[in-house]
Amino acid sequence: MTVGIVGLGLIGGSFAKAYSAAGWTVLGLDRDERTFGFASLSGAVSRPLTDADIPSCDLILVCLYRGAAAAFIEEKAPLFGSRPLVIDCCGTKRLITETGFRAAKEYGFTYLGGHPMAGTQYSGFKYSRANLFSGAPMVIVPPDFGDIALLGRAKELLAPAGFGSITVSDAARHDRMIAFTSALAHVVSSAYIKSPTSADRKGYSAGSYRDMTRVAYMNPDMWSELFLDNSDNLINEIDCLIDNLSAYRDALKAGDREELRRLIAEGKAKKEEADR
Repeated sequence: MTVGIVGLGLIGGSFAKAYSAAGWTVLGLDRDERTFGFASLSGAVSRPLTDADIPSCDLILVCLYRGAAAAFIEEKAPLFGSRPLVIDCCGTKRLITETGFRAAKEYGFTYLGGHPMAGTQYSGFKYSRANLFSGAPMVIVPPDFGDIALLGRAKELLAPAGFGSITVSDAARHDRMIAFTSALAHVVSSAYIKSPTSADRKGYSAGSYRDMTRVAYMNPDMWSELFLDNSDNLINEIDCLIDNLSAYRDALKAGDREELRRLIAEGKAKKEEADR
């Protein structure tokens, strides 16, 4: 079995290592020759992915930023052919699946939107690892929810990554959910660390601080694109958060202990409910 991986950063590099460990032939492509060299020396990639190789792959994973992924799919659409299953791995789905579904229909190849729900606060091949996706969810966006054979094929081809679950979604629901579960958390982390107090926090911080600030390390180029691609949903979530924060601030200003207790208890109950 052969997989072509386009983009050998954290996500693409981790896929390359996982599929290589599973015995697949891994063909890789990255605009940075040094990154490809590292991937090749590490044994994660067998050789470069060329245009001639594309139609003979069983699976092609496009692990690029959304704009670059769309450009790659549009450019290579005439080359894919009927054999490969093409899956993008972008963090938002409405814009990229619009491109993918349109190109797949025009040129007759098979395409799914995809989002591996795993990562770290760091980017780049050097942080990639074969078990990054082990036990993690994978979201796929198919053109037809009734195509059971295609969903089964996708599950089989993604098996070497070790995902714990496959969630089938439409693009709109994916982007709405991800605005809350991922994008908002990154915005909050980035905003939180900007407090002037952060400069003096050493000796006064532990787990809460680490948890809140971990993803402030995010890649500015990638995340600014993700935020803008999903700006409508993200703005809604930010507005909701501002309203909730205002309730805490108002209770503090009023010295209203009972209201604070109610707000805290409400938050605790929401967390308990969400974790069931």
